[in-house]
Amino acid sequence: MRANLVLLVLLGALGTGCVRRTIMITSQPPGVLIWVNDREVGRTPVDVDFEYYGVYDVRLELAGYEPMMTSGKASAPWWDKVGADFFAELVPADLHSEVRWHYVLTPLTEDRDALIERAAQLRLDLSAPETDDAAADPPREPNPDQ
Repeated sequence: MRANLVLLVLLGALGTGCVRRTIMITSQPPGVLIWVNDREVGRTPVDVDFEYYGVYDVRLELAGYEPMMTSGKASAPWWDKVGADFFAELVPADLHSEVRWHYVLTPLTEDRDALIERAAQLRLDLSAPETDDAAADPPREPNPDQ
């Protein structure tokens, strides 16, 4: 009887499937460099495998666009929640939990003429000699008529 139970458990273990968890990250425009929890994962569109559900820090960068620091949430499907996940692991099938995140980057709004004007003003400010406020206004003589 005990041998039959052990054999049944071993056969059950051999016939189980697995759960794969991925996050698919897309962006507008495509080709954005992505970091998830400060780990570079690639350029969009990109699939990232993960183990734990929850909130992740996401950083996005692409030349000509405002960099973005945000977050993404990976929520468990019903069959991968505590309790149900035990039975999901025993199902002889490959289950796939896919989370999708999509981000839209904002183009940089640089006015070239304004940038050049600000740079010229900064150069003037840096090249002007420093003045001491006390030296700029000499002390006044008291007026005896007051």
